[in-house]
Amino acid sequence: MKNDYRILPACLISLISVFAYAGEPLATVPAQFREVAQVYSAEGVVEATRQATVSAQISGRVKEINFDIGDKVKKGQVILRIDEREADQAMAGSAAQARQAEAALQNAKSNYERSVQLFEQKFISQSALDKSQSDYKIAQEQAAASEAGAKQSELAQAYTSVTAPYSGVVSARMVELGEMVSVGKPLMTGFDPSQMRVIVNVPQYKLAEIGVHPKVKIEIPSLSHWITASTVVVQPAADVRTHSTQVKISLPENETGIYPGMFVRAHFTVGKATKLLIPASAVMRRSEVVAVYVVDEKGGLIMRQVRVSEVTGENEVEVLSGLTQGERVAVDAVKAGMKR
Repeated sequence: MKNDYRILPACLISLISVFAYAGEPLATVPAQFREVAQVYSAEGVVEATRQATVSAQISGRVKEINFDIGDKVKKGQVILRIDEREADQAMAGSAAQARQAEAALQNAKSNYERSVQLFEQKFISQSALDKSQSDYKIAQEQAAASEAGAKQSELAQAYTSVTAPYSGVVSARMVELGEMVSVGKPLMTGFDPSQMRVIVNVPQYKLAEIGVHPKVKIEIPSLSHWITASTVVVQPAADVRTHSTQVKISLPENETGIYPGMFVRAHFTVGKATKLLIPASAVMRRSEVVAVYVVDEKGGLIMRQVRVSEVTGENEVEVLSGLTQGERVAVDAVKAGMKR
C-alpha cells in the first residue's frame, strides 16, 4: 500500500518536510553592526578611451569593404578600399612632370656651365651669364616642385587603402559598397575594448566630499557586477548650465562584457558609517514582500519581513528595520524556504 500524504494533517506534512531536509546543513550568519564606507552614488555611462572615426582622404568609389559592425580588426589591417584608378593616373602624370622638370634642370645646368666658361673667355657679357644662372635656379625650383607633387600623388594613391589606426572593434559603418565618397566623408567608427572608462557628472556641492583623488567602485546593474576603478580624474571645469563637474573613471584593462554606452553607477567613498549588515543572498523578494528567514531559539526558521537598502560592493545589504543585532538569518533564502 502506497503512502498517501494527502490524508495527513498539515502540521504532520510540515514535519515530514523538515525531516527530509534535516540531513542538509543550513548556513546562518548573525546580523552585525560594522563600520563600512559611506558612499555617494551617481549614474554614468561607459565610453571607450580610444575611439575614432576613419574618414576618406581622397575622393572615389568604394570598391571593397572587408569588415562590418562587431568585427574585430587588428592594427594596420585594410578595412576598405577606394577605387585607385584615378589616383594611379594622377600619380603617373605627376611622375611624368617630375621627369620633365629633371630634364629641364639638366639642360639649364649645362647651359649655365657653358656660360661660365664663355664668360671667363670674354665671349659673353655679364648680363648673359646672369640670365643663364637665373634660368638654372628657376629649373631647380621647378624640379623640386614637381618632385613634391609626385610624392603627394604617391601619398594620395596610398589613401585608397584605408587601414585601422589601432586594434579594436568596428562599432559603426557609414558607407556601402559602390558608394561615391569625397574627402572628409566618415567611413567607419571603431573602439579599443581593452581600454574603457566611465563618465559621471558630479554636482559642485559634492566635490569637497569625494575629494581630489576619490575612491570609486563601479556597479554594472545589467551584469550584477562590481569593478574597482583604476584611476579617477576630476576635470577642472564645470558645466555652466548644470553646475556639475565631469569625472572620468578609468576601468582595469580587458574587462569582459563592457562596451560603450552601458549604464553604470559610480559609488564614491565619502566617509565611514556603522550599519547593521547581512548578506544579500539572505534576502527573499516576492513581489512587494522583502523578508529573511530568522533562526529562533529552538533552531526553527521564521520568515520575517524587513526593510533593507541596496546591495553594496561586498554583496551585503543594510537592514533598516526588522532585525536586531545578533539575530541569526539563513545565508541562502531559497534553500531556507525549501527547508522550512
